Amino acid sequence: MAAALAAAAAHHHRLSSSPAAWTRALHQRRRRRSSSLSLSFSAPASSHGCPRGARALRRAAGGDGGGSGSGSGGVSTGTVDPAAALSSSSLEELYRSCATWTWRGMRVNYLVRGEGPPVLLVHGFGASVGHWRRNIGVLSESYTVYAIDLLGFGASDKPPGFSYTMETWAELILDFLNEVVKRPTVLVGNSVGSLACVIAAADSSRDLVRGLVLLNCAGGMNNKAIVDDWRIKLLLPLLWLIDFLLKQRRIASALFERDILLSVYGNKEAVDDELVEIIRGPADGEGALDAFVSTVTGPPGPSPIALMPAVAARSPVLVLWGDRDPFTPIDGPVGRYFSALPGELPNVTLHMLEGVGHCPHDDRPDLVHAKLLPWLDTLPSAAAPTPVSSPAG
Repeated sequence: MAAALAAAAAHHHRLSSSPAAWTRALHQRRRRRSSSLSLSFSAPASSHGCPRGARALRRAAGGDGGGSGSGSGGVSTGTVDPAAALSSSSLEELYRSCATWTWRGMRVNYLVRGEGPPVLLVHGFGASVGHWRRNIGVLSESYTVYAIDLLGFGASDKPPGFSYTMETWAELILDFLNEVVKRPTVLVGNSVGSLACVIAAADSSRDLVRGLVLLNCAGGMNNKAIVDDWRIKLLLPLLWLIDFLLKQRRIASALFERDILLSVYGNKEAVDDELVEIIRGPADGEGALDAFVSTVTGPPGPSPIALMPAVAARSPVLVLWGDRDPFTPIDGPVGRYFSALPGELPNVTLHMLEGVGHCPHDDRPDLVHAKLLPWLDTLPSAAAPTPVSSPAG
């Protein structure tokens, strides 16, 4: 069930949701460890005659880039060691350098790094800016990388009694593009972050979205959106029971352990102490558990199946799908739909990632970069739109 990954965020309330508190806790943990990951965020000098993505890919792979398979529907296994620290970002540095944007009176945490055409990273259930630790460094060598904590997650505000919906997150994304980025942007999302990007692209009345990258796109804010799958139908009574249990705060806060993360990652070595802190860390803030429960038990929101034809007609779309995803399996209704898209919509490119779970960007960043960076190089440049205020939702 797609809600399970986020449930790990509700376990062991130990840290404050502020970036400063994350930094202090991580620093204490790092002093007990023998090594740490680091990253220089400085943008390199331009290399004439070499596409932006190709330069970053060679640096990330330590050579000419890895990853086998190409074209729509390819299966990628890659040639880069998945356990290697592929320009992984120091979480301490990430959290220290975050900024705050005020949206409708609420604080939204975000990060910006690098120079070049803008790319916005949108995390999935229960995650935050830190979940892109293995991607920000590589991408920021050639692009201006923005990463955002959706309202209710990470260090962004978690207002009491707030009703979280996919549409609200999509509105947040569009306003962020209009007020902060102010340029046509490629949206990169994972899980429900992908779906929020799809809804934002569908709702954008101007040329704010330059392209769309979907990493194991969710079928809804929770699995209630895909009850056509016979497996979900059989489990529907159990889903409603889980809804009830999750609304009991003490039960919700203790349901899931580290094993949940292991179950959704194909590369088990990627489930390290830092990942556990990324998922669990923000859960101590006031309103964090309520935000999680509201998300899991709320309405599923729009389905990507209904939105993708119109979205793909306006923007190029890259779909990357881990074939070992237990939440949105490739043989489920959403996975089957996206598998067939390249044959129906010429603006869509699909790559299957072999042995990869629900979070490809953190599970096997080498495979993701090998497909993402060359695809970004193919996008035409776009002129900046004239900023206008988005209507309040």
